[in-house]
Amino acid sequence: MQLDIIGDIHGCRQEWVELTKILGYHWKGGIPVHPEGRKLGFVGDLTDRGPDSLGVIEDVYQLFNQRAAFYVPGNHCNKLYRYLKGNDVKIIHGLETTVAELDQLTPKERTKISRKFIHLYRNSPLYHVLDEGKLVIAHAGIRHQDIGQMNKRIASFVLYGDTTGEKTEKGLPVRKDWAKEYNGDAWVVYGHTPIHDARFMNRTVNIDTGAVFGNKLTALRYPEMETVSVPSSLPYIPEKFRDDEL
Repeated sequence: MQLDIIGDIHGCRQEWVELTKILGYHWKGGIPVHPEGRKLGFVGDLTDRGPDSLGVIEDVYQLFNQRAAFYVPGNHCNKLYRYLKGNDVKIIHGLETTVAELDQLTPKERTKISRKFIHLYRNSPLYHVLDEGKLVIAHAGIRHQDIGQMNKRIASFVLYGDTTGEKTEKGLPVRKDWAKEYNGDAWVVYGHTPIHDARFMNRTVNIDTGAVFGNKLTALRYPEMETVSVPSSLPYIPEKFRDDEL
């Protein structure tokens, strides 16, 4: 299995398209295709905060439909899904940018893109176990003993991480560094926690390098375990990064 796993895009479509081209993909028929048959993976959080969330949804939906990608939802994906279903969710923490994009559409266009995202979300697992168990893709990670299982606790962990309910000095949720305790054999590739450079620890790799916060968008090439990045076009917001907490 040959995959290129993309970190949290958050509506940064320009960077996502550029990254696929650097990885050797050619955009044919509206989606990126690799001449050697490599596929794409996504750690979730396709939308919110960036300038083109709907464009990213369209890209990933088309890839998913053609079985050319493995997608898992992130917490922002989960919130958008609940919003599109009509649930009472607060339109804050980035969701407001995606809603603003939706509000620019005609009712027909809005229904069409909403149905695509709902289909993508409902037909994707909360985490993928791939390559005969050698690789796991999970938005915020997963404990080694939980791989292959699912319950409410695990669902919360893979979407939100190992949270304590407390807040940091920056006002962000306190998250335990679960990767320090990971001792599984499978590689776990995840995002969710923005850091400046991809971090390898105990067969885990965090590839959320804060594209939407002005740093870079990163991909992990598997099984090569090499990272490839493109710089962000957005303003740099240093307080959003958590390197000092890990």
